[in-house]
Amino acid sequence: MPAVKGQKFKQYSFETKMEAIHLHLVEGWTYRRIMEKFGMTDRHRLKDWMKKYKESGEFGLIDHRGRREKYVDQDRQMRRLKRENEMLKKCLEIWMQEMKCKDILASRKPQKSIQ
Repeated sequence: MPAVKGQKFKQYSFETKMEAIHLHLVEGWTYRRIMEKFGMTDRHRLKDWMKKYKESGEFGLIDHRGRREKYVDQDRQMRRLKRENEMLKKCLEIWMQEMKCKDILASRKPQKSIQ
């Protein structure tokens, strides 16, 4: 059912979302049973919570409205930067090996003398 102008939506706390996720994943409850327990009318909301939890863990269930994007998940940013640094170090190592090989090959080639 589409939203109606001025319609108020029920908001759920982080703890409620985590309990619903726990009931489904650990206890094996069905979506219908969880919806009845929490008085939910929209099945897709529960599916969205599951999707966000699977993609981002508990962090995905936190309400991010009003937060600055760059401060939202510093741990994720830190892991991304560490992976990037590791990749760059490997690229540098490969590049250095290639340069050494070129130097060795250049020193082995006989120099043409000008006559």
